[in-house]
Amino acid sequence: MKGFIFTEFLDLVEDKFGLEMVDKIITQSNLESGGVYTSIGTYDFSEMLSLISHLSENTDISIDDLLLVYSEHLFQVLLNAHPDLIKHYNNPMDFLASIENHIHIEVQKIYPEAQLPTFEMIERSENKMIMIYKSDRALYMLGKGLMQETFKMFDVKGEIVLEKLNDSGTEVKFTITDHR
Repeated sequence: MKGFIFTEFLDLVEDKFGLEMVDKIITQSNLESGGVYTSIGTYDFSEMLSLISHLSENTDISIDDLLLVYSEHLFQVLLNAHPDLIKHYNNPMDFLASIENHIHIEVQKIYPEAQLPTFEMIERSENKMIMIYKSDRALYMLGKGLMQETFKMFDVKGEIVLEKLNDSGTEVKFTITDHR
């Protein structure tokens, strides 16, 4: 997993819960990296799982809710760093439909080692789409949060419903509706 995902996560934890919490979850996680990350480095995904699990335990906030909060932060970071990714789109549905064939291709150019989820378009109309998310990491709530942030950015009301297709959450169906 790319280092900037870790550095931004720890920045968010510090901002929301304080530096003591950052130190606490790093210590509790007993990380191979020692909790020292560079934005351009690559680190084992298990370290992120450990950090977010310990944050959840220490705050009594579910991992799903923490991922939604993190998605708000991460969306802004990505948008600020790569504003060109969004400029070709006039609405959230077109942007979300382009995840697999445009956005992820551009992300791979910037971060060639990134292991991205896949989004398979199953159905698409003007106001509704169904996509299947697949990832061994099961970070579907992060994906949902990034989708919600996309609707906010375009100032459009949308609804995102997810259905886990397996117990592990490595395959999830997203039904996305634009309520313009």
